[in-house]
Amino acid sequence: MSDPHIFESKDITVTWSKRRCIHAAECVRGLSQVFEPGRKPWVMPEQASADEIAEVIQRCPTGALHFERHDGGAAETPDAENTVRASRHGPLELRGALEIALEDGTVLRETRVSLCRCGRSRHKPFCDGSHHPAGFRDPGDVFEGRVGEATEPAGPLRVSARLNGPLRLAGPFTIVSADGRVRRSGGEVALCRCGQSRNKPFCDASHKQSGFEAPKLGGEAGS
Repeated sequence: MSDPHIFESKDITVTWSKRRCIHAAECVRGLSQVFEPGRKPWVMPEQASADEIAEVIQRCPTGALHFERHDGGAAETPDAENTVRASRHGPLELRGALEIALEDGTVLRETRVSLCRCGRSRHKPFCDGSHHPAGFRDPGDVFEGRVGEATEPAGPLRVSARLNGPLRLAGPFTIVSADGRVRRSGGEVALCRCGQSRNKPFCDASHKQSGFEAPKLGGEAGS
């Protein structure tokens, strides 16, 4: 089957990427009459208003779900602030104006993504839910780590990665702990994607000892 999958009503088109979905279930909790796993089709956009569907889709942390309005309603727009949330025992959840460098050199412009930080995903840099069977454990705390100052108050957050090394973020952002109590703003940072750092979510070079292997993604942001 193709990816993304397309579901349409007269007011809105919903697209869903099976590859990006990790079953966070925000859509099911928000509008179970529209999003019902196991049903064919599992997305029925005619079962709610376009406003309701758009609001729920924007809760999706992975960007697996997107929408396009046909009724003159507001289009999907990125959050005003670029944020990076270290989820509890799970991926890095990024929201905002995002530019994700891919292995083939292309750049994906997104508003929401979940990036692997356990080191086990088969679809790096994206999370595929492998942290569950891998038993990845990290409470999502944010302590001390090198965060470079932002040189611009606004703009896109660019994400790349070194060969067998950390994620590199460049552009204005705020890193947020899983409980929301700690927020650190900056413009450049290296974040762990091997799952072994003792200072998660920040890289501490543990990938060099762990034998972590993952491809380079585009250019090295901020280098």
